Amino acid sequence: MSILKVENLSKSFGGIHANQDISFEVQAGEILGVIGPNGAGKSTLFDLITGFTKPDKGSVIFQDQNIFGLRPDKISNLGVGRTFQKLKPFADQTLLENVMIGAFSKENNQKVARDKALEIIEFVQLLEKRHHYAKELSTGQRKRLELARALATNPKLLLMDEVTGGVDQKTIPGLVELVKKLRDRGVTVITIEHNINIIMDISNHVLALDQGKKIAFGQPKEIQNNQKVIDAYLGTVDAA
Repeated sequence: MSILKVENLSKSFGGIHANQDISFEVQAGEILGVIGPNGAGKSTLFDLITGFTKPDKGSVIFQDQNIFGLRPDKISNLGVGRTFQKLKPFADQTLLENVMIGAFSKENNQKVARDKALEIIEFVQLLEKRHHYAKELSTGQRKRLELARALATNPKLLLMDEVTGGVDQKTIPGLVELVKKLRDRGVTVITIEHNINIIMDISNHVLALDQGKKIAFGQPKEIQNNQKVIDAYLGTVDAA
């Protein structure tokens, strides 16, 4: 069953087409990987879906409701969560306090919000750090905190922007495993990721963008063998 249906989504900035007539569907319970070179329009697509940028045209249907043009808080309340590439935790708040802030968006009772936050912190494997200030955490730990804050809003669909970006190699497998566990918990995931091997490993389907346009959509093996993708993205990785 489709949980998200995007049709002809478009956005231009001063004549530059950041996203141009992008259409795709996401099935409930799957992981959709989004790939493309820098400037392909991946993060803009997330901004349009989650309401941080207003689309010029198109439709975004989440669980049979058109969320096109709604405010980010309204979209979040409907069950669409998001993590950001640039991490901005409340630096002088503890990890627990950061996650509780997210929990308060759905729960007014402080004890219930605290218990929920602790359960999520345990899920992201940071329980021993719960009383540490966010500014004391490593990049990998702050990535987990960002994920925990998003999960505290109880999303049915979670958009993740570069969850493994900027962390050391030994930290990546644990973050990838967390994404898989999210799917096992029933959360549908759309993830932007530059690491092609990760995308091909975890994704049920892959959406490839280039210069603001959809150039391919399909299962990982199809995308790996798609000449447009090879030319636009995979080829540039091999040449790097």
